[in-house]
Amino acid sequence: MSTIKNIADAVGVSCTTVSNVIHGKYSKVSKQTIEKIQAVIKELDYVPNMSARSLVLNSSRVIGMINHIITRDHPNFLDDPFQSSFIGVIEQTLRIHGYYLMVRTIETPEALTAFLRNWNVDGLFFTGIYKDNFFDVISNLEQPVVLIDSYVESPNICNVGLNDFQGCYTSTQHLIQRGHRNIGFVSPPIIGKGVLYERLLGYQAALKDAGIAFNPNIVFEAEMDIDSCKTISAQIAGMRSLSGLITTADIMAGGLMACLKEKNIRIPEDLSIIGFDDINLCRMLTPTLTTIHQDINLKGKIAVDLMLQRLNGETPAESNITLPVSLIERESVRTLNA
Repeated sequence: MSTIKNIADAVGVSCTTVSNVIHGKYSKVSKQTIEKIQAVIKELDYVPNMSARSLVLNSSRVIGMINHIITRDHPNFLDDPFQSSFIGVIEQTLRIHGYYLMVRTIETPEALTAFLRNWNVDGLFFTGIYKDNFFDVISNLEQPVVLIDSYVESPNICNVGLNDFQGCYTSTQHLIQRGHRNIGFVSPPIIGKGVLYERLLGYQAALKDAGIAFNPNIVFEAEMDIDSCKTISAQIAGMRSLSGLITTADIMAGGLMACLKEKNIRIPEDLSIIGFDDINLCRMLTPTLTTIHQDINLKGKIAVDLMLQRLNGETPAESNITLPVSLIERESVRTLNA
């Protein structure tokens, strides 16, 4: 069985150079040397023994992406295009630095403990984390941890999120400035003081600042699947006084638009709607969707940068990073006459 040393001797370079090429770290290696090393790898039929490497270096080069959700309600969280795009950015950025990404949904603290016993991961990203007993396990882990979109804090844990409050404050304010007064709010179930709760607070604050009373009867909570969107659309169809909707996810806004069309409710002539995230879907819908933009690429790259700093034994200058949001105006909002 060939080894890295065999390849290094054949090319006339160091083992470190060969290792860099094997793991895709090309920045310090010339194109000519990369081609020579790859040719010898093919000639010798070299296959990296990742298990042996993990034992020798006490490093697997594997980073876990743990999605903490209730699996019976969310059988496939990657159905959400936002999640798929974000995880794609994480994987690509880690790959550039020679790391691998493992994606796993874990529901209970016991399942997390079992996972960590069976898999040697160097670090962990977590989504969907609240202040509960699951977080108690996370806060005591030895591995570097980076939380995504969480409102819990711990001295040894990094977090990357958004100004969620401002996002829905801005979208609600946008409708109000265009003459809307009866504005509904649509969201997945709001559990604990997290992302969705902050977005609800932003919606409520914008109404209050405009002198509009908050009406809990036009706050709709349901899953993001099409059946849930049909149920909400049926309720909305019976509320002709509603002129606008704030949603907390573009995929939910898109589902509602499709279901409302079936009930002959026109967007934006009969009902204006605003999304959140600014995924590619927004430009594919008819009409195109006005939404709150977040920089998915920047968010993913910052999350990886924090992880790499922690893996290198460094303390990030800022461990709790909140990224800005902005409104992207398209075609799904109508200006009402005064």
